[in-house]
Amino acid sequence: MSANAGTHDHHGHDHGGHGHSHAHGHGHHHHAPPGDWRYGAAIVLNLGFVAAEAAFGVLSRSTALLADAGHNLSDVLGLALAGGAAWLARQAAGENRTYGFGKATVLAALANAIVLVFACGAIAMEAVGRLVNPQPVASETVMWVAAAGFVINLATALMFLQGRRSDLNVRGAFLHMAADAAVSLGVVVVGGLILLTGWSWADPVASLLIVGVILAGTWGLLRESFDMATDAAPGHVKVAEVRAYLGSLPGVSAVHDMHVWNLSTTETALTVHLVRDLPGDTAFLAHIQGEVRRRFGISHATVQVEAGALEDCPNC
Repeated sequence: MSANAGTHDHHGHDHGGHGHSHAHGHGHHHHAPPGDWRYGAAIVLNLGFVAAEAAFGVLSRSTALLADAGHNLSDVLGLALAGGAAWLARQAAGENRTYGFGKATVLAALANAIVLVFACGAIAMEAVGRLVNPQPVASETVMWVAAAGFVINLATALMFLQGRRSDLNVRGAFLHMAADAAVSLGVVVVGGLILLTGWSWADPVASLLIVGVILAGTWGLLRESFDMATDAAPGHVKVAEVRAYLGSLPGVSAVHDMHVWNLSTTETALTVHLVRDLPGDTAFLAHIQGEVRRRFGISHATVQVEAGALEDCPNC
């Protein structure tokens, strides 16, 4: 007997005498989709500024402005991914796409991370070239543009001030925009330093520091999105603890063929076979579903209860 909150294609067993109850637990803890106007407004406002900042970075010969534009673009892409993920999450699953489009959010995150790594490499190469062959920088332009960026990023962060404690997406948007405001303020300081001292090398040094900040954040995104794309167990789920919990259930003598993976960037799935000398019933399966959701954040659980190892299960 099994309880299912999301059919897993890799385990399409149809064992005689072992019923399959596919209960979709609609109480899944999906993160609330960002459906309010703040996300759209933040994307439009910041994307316009990114274009302007990149243009002024080229005109003023400032790699720091270009690096800051890349940093701002990364957060715009993050906001767009959050909005896109919410839209995709609302699309119904179909006959062929039985899981819907949740995995598209993982692929988008992976693509975002790869693009940012290449962009950082291009900015870093330009910055090193400027260190070897310093060029004059229009420091006043750098200061004014970065100051505008500080105001825009701070205003955007304040848009997400309300609700940041109760909504993970809102909190993430607030922290990203607040960090951008801090980086823009740092570029203002660099522009002032160049204006007062004439140290044009400060600009490429600042751009390298910004690249370091971007890579520090991007590395986590790249690693996590790659793990999700290759169906690794999510970082927040301790597989050994899940196995130990299932093995401690009354009557369970063995836990095997267990898999934990991400359905999307917000949903986790579990499939497992339990050898149990007691008959499986609805209450037993419902208890497991509720506990793995509460303890481990697993929203889709498929549990197969067996009296013994099955012939068509090579891993049993």
